[in-house]
Amino acid sequence: KQCAQTGWRTYRRPDDKSGGHGVGWSPIIPYSFSVPQDFEEVPVSIADLGGTEIDLRFASSKEGRLFVIVAPVLRFADNLGDDATIQKIGPPEKVISAFGPEVIGENIEGKVLSMNTVEHDGRMYYQYELEPPHVLITATAAGNRLYLFSVTGSGMYLSSMEEALPGFKEDIRVFSCSLVLDLPGL
Repeated sequence: KQCAQTGWRTYRRPDDKSGGHGVGWSPIIPYSFSVPQDFEEVPVSIADLGGTEIDLRFASSKEGRLFVIVAPVLRFADNLGDDATIQKIGPPEKVISAFGPEVIGENIEGKVLSMNTVEHDGRMYYQYELEPPHVLITATAAGNRLYLFSVTGSGMYLSSMEEALPGFKEDIRVFSCSLVLDLPGL
C-alpha cells in the first residue's frame, strides 16, 4: 500500500494472497485501486453478501464501503475459456442480474438508475448505478474470471467524490494484463 496523493492510498492485491479455491478457479490476476486513507481493510467472511467470491472489503464508518468480487466465469457458462471478456459472459443486464442481488442484498428490479458500457485500452467494462443507498458497480473480465468492483455510500458522499474527482463514476478500469480498478486523477 502506498500513498497516491494526499488523503488517498493505492491498494494492490498481493501476488501471494490466498483465494480462488475450487472448480473453475485459477490464480487471480493482481489488481490495484485507489482508496481514501480512512477506509480500512476489513476481514472477508463467507457469510458476507457475495460469499466466497468476495476477494476483499474496505469500509469507513463515515463514508461507505467497497469490495471486489472475483468470480469464475464458469458461473455463467462452461465454454468461455481462459481469456474471457465481459462481452462473452453476456450483456450488461445479465451480469447485473446475476450479481446485483449479492451486492445490495435484494432483488435489483427497478433499482438500476443507469447502465453503461465503456472501453478502456481495449477492455470492455459494464458500469451501473443502483438507487439509494447509492451503489456504483463496475464489472469486467480477465483470464477466466469476472472482476466486480462495488462502492456503496451515501448520496452526499458520492456527490462529493464526483465533485472532487470529475469522472469518478466512469473511471474504474483495467490496464493491460493486470486488473487495475483506478479512481481518476490518482
